[in-house]
Amino acid sequence: MSKNYVWYASYGSNLSRERFLCYIKGGRPIGSEQEEVGCRDQSLPIDQATYIMRYPLYFAKESGRWQRQGVAFIGLKEDKKFKTYSSKYLITEEQFMDVVKQENNGAEVDIDLDEVMEKGYKTFRDSWYGTIVYLGEEGGHPIFTFTADWDLDVPFNKPSKEYLSMIIHGLKTTLSLEDRDILEYLITKPGIADNYNRAELQEIIKQVQ
Repeated sequence: MSKNYVWYASYGSNLSRERFLCYIKGGRPIGSEQEEVGCRDQSLPIDQATYIMRYPLYFAKESGRWQRQGVAFIGLKEDKKFKTYSSKYLITEEQFMDVVKQENNGAEVDIDLDEVMEKGYKTFRDSWYGTIVYLGEEGGHPIFTFTADWDLDVPFNKPSKEYLSMIIHGLKTTLSLEDRDILEYLITKPGIADNYNRAELQEIIKQVQ
């Protein structure tokens, strides 16, 4: 039976391939406080590439996975002035749905991706990552991500050092960014800007391999 493939573009902790593969194969990522169940199909992504999103990145809420501190979201309105780094993985539609399900704490996912492509984004559940966003396509495959439906209308919150370290690991290993570029990229983001000074963030970046 043929499989339909989609790109899943990650802008948060799944920038790290090691962390993302816990959603595919199951397991507990470094720094996380939750074991992931994995996908029904545990095949590895058939391709991976970097991708620039033109949506604002911010940190909010209190995640039980990450020390009850803030995690990453993107806004729902595309704006060319924003540059959010992501890593995209070419996986099956079934795997994408399973990843979304895990990000929504096991909630059933019932969403028509064709409708998402037509509308730009669609909320299937009133939850943190219950809104699927269509970002375009590459190589004949659609690119999707997920975020919240409140579109920045939420108090920003400080992300934990563990969570930031996972994002930084992804920015270093997947996007090959230099430490100074990572510092300039993260220091302005809502949730980080008012909670970390440059020296504190620089120290976290330096410690991540």
